[in-house]
Amino acid sequence: MTRSLRTAIVKWVLLVLISLSVLFPLAWMAIAGFKGKTEVLSSPFQFFPEIWRFQNYADILADPQFARSMGVTLLGAVIFTAGSLAVNSMAAYALARLDFAWKRFWWVYCILPMFVPMMAILLTSFVVVTELGMLDTLAVLIIPGVASSVQMFFVRQFYLGMPMALEEAARIDGCTRWQIFTRIFVPQSGSVFVVVGIGSFLAFWNAYVWPILTITDPNLMQIMQFLGTFRSERGNEWGLLMAGSTLAALPTIVLLLFFQRFVVAGVRISGMK
Repeated sequence: MTRSLRTAIVKWVLLVLISLSVLFPLAWMAIAGFKGKTEVLSSPFQFFPEIWRFQNYADILADPQFARSMGVTLLGAVIFTAGSLAVNSMAAYALARLDFAWKRFWWVYCILPMFVPMMAILLTSFVVVTELGMLDTLAVLIIPGVASSVQMFFVRQFYLGMPMALEEAARIDGCTRWQIFTRIFVPQSGSVFVVVGIGSFLAFWNAYVWPILTITDPNLMQIMQFLGTFRSERGNEWGLLMAGSTLAALPTIVLLLFFQRFVVAGVRISGMK
């Protein structure tokens, strides 16, 4: 056996092991959704159910609160993603290609939140939105997190690598800064926007602590908030909980599978800048 063949075998074995370690929890959660109330935590461990209870998925889908939470969370995630792309891309362009007073200071100011843990400012953020009367509104879930220093930094790194010749040619042709941004930079940012957009969507979809603090209206309850409430109120119905968790994970899984090649391309391109 040649050295290259042994190396290839080791790589494939490691790849299979890593894939199994990642997929096993998801597969167990989906299959646990077909189990009974106590069968999920039964001992000894049993991967497959003795009786497949398809009714669990039907029951959780028939729950109006679950359906409402999924719909509200999806709506908020779409708005949040669009807002994040708009705000962070414009800020990144300004910080990457414009010259203005105190530019270095504002750049440091914008990326400073990257180094501050969210939990450290959670209480002060709650006080601010309370004073602004934003509690129990969709805005309280969207506006505070739209501007992201991480995403701003990510897009700025990409814009720094854009050829200056394109921008100079556009300015010679009479384009304004806004036209340069919308007609040259935005169309070239597809892969990076996919990475930023997916990050924003996942951040909103998986949020739990912030919705728990700011949302008490059942009509605005987020999906992770719903699952947490379901766990505390009906903790013995593990089959239903696993079914709901599986359905809640499906949109993000489908999103990642659909855009995976753009994610890889966006990370690679930004990493080279």
